[in-house]
Amino acid sequence: MEHFTTEQIESKKKAIFDTMGKRGQKQVVKIGYDKWDPIQNPKDPIDIRKDKGNRTTQTLIREFLQQSTLGEEYSNSFAQGAFEMCLGIINENEKTMGMFEFAKWYSELLKKEGHK
Repeated sequence: MEHFTTEQIESKKKAIFDTMGKRGQKQVVKIGYDKWDPIQNPKDPIDIRKDKGNRTTQTLIREFLQQSTLGEEYSNSFAQGAFEMCLGIINENEKTMGMFEFAKWYSELLKKEGHK
C-alpha cells in the first residue's frame, strides 16, 4: 500500500475494524491494534521446492516411476503414495521422515534376515 497516505491507510484500517464482528475485534485487540495489519501486500508465489540434488518433485517422481516399475503399469494409488512421500521428504515433514526412516530400517532388517 505504498501509494496511499498514512491517513488513508488508518482510515481504511478503522473501517475494516469497525465492520468486523466482536470475535474478530477481540482477536485484533489481543494482538494489538497498532501491530495489526489488515492491508497486507500479496504474498510471493510459492517457490519451487527442490531436493538436495536440485531436482523438483515432478522430476523425482518421473524418475522413480520409470525405474521402479520398469515400464510396467502402476496404479494411481501407487503413484499418489510415492508423490506424497516425495513432497514430505523434500519439505522435511516429520511424519513423512518417520515413515521414510522406518522403511529404510525395515528393508535392511529383511536383508539381514536373508529375505529379498
